[in-house]
Amino acid sequence: MPLYMDIHRNVTASAEEAADGHLRDLEAQRKYGVRYLRYWFNQRAGTVFCLVEAPSSDVAVAVHREAHGTIADDIIEVEVGMVQSMMGTAEEAPAWTPGSGGKAPAESPFRTILFTDMEGSTATTQSIGDARTMELLHTHDAIIRRALAAWGGREVKHMGDGIMGCFDSVTSGVECARAIQKGFASHNLANAEMPIRVRVGLSAGEPVEQHRDLFGAAVQMAARICRLAGPERILVSNVIRELAIGKQFVFEDRGDHALKGFQEPVRVWEVHWAEGVS
Repeated sequence: MPLYMDIHRNVTASAEEAADGHLRDLEAQRKYGVRYLRYWFNQRAGTVFCLVEAPSSDVAVAVHREAHGTIADDIIEVEVGMVQSMMGTAEEAPAWTPGSGGKAPAESPFRTILFTDMEGSTATTQSIGDARTMELLHTHDAIIRRALAAWGGREVKHMGDGIMGCFDSVTSGVECARAIQKGFASHNLANAEMPIRVRVGLSAGEPVEQHRDLFGAAVQMAARICRLAGPERILVSNVIRELAIGKQFVFEDRGDHALKGFQEPVRVWEVHWAEGVS
């Protein structure tokens, strides 16, 4: 499928509004058979670049039009090498947040894998009924997808009461996990009668990719660690902690755990995301 880069000039949006626009593209793209892969936002210059796989440039434009009504000033067909030449790596030409660092997926098989799981979703459905549960799940999905978009993550799959995502860097994955918990904390302050609590687990490695899904030990470990986490907590594997050395994260040792499918115990760490969390 052709690859296009579109260019928006004289953009006055905030970083959060740019991230929300990308999220709207992701929500609208399936209808058109389009994949918005990535965006770069230079707030100082007032420019946004969007990288998209689409059957044609007109179809790519149609997604923008439906998602948020903002049409690019230019759109050109590109090749992967051309994109790398123009934009460089994420460290050289970052999107709006430095957390979206790392190389493009075509350059490296390394991924940081993130799983989320909503606490008590079955009991919630029985308590408040299907209609209200669907409203709650829509809010749940929006909070997680906003964090994924903000930190350069890709949603791999939706699992009803949880989402699997992947990142090209450890920093992006951990920051996204923190943003997810902060997003739910803010929501719960305003909706104390119906809070949403999620657990988050992360690991990293070189999973096998097939049909846009990911498989392998890194994926399995992230899923197991997510199940191990308590609600409103973030747990990560030892590889995440080691690769995040020098970053401003606070990790707390949660000991070795026997995880299903792994012969050796796995050292697990908790990531602090708010003052007073231990």
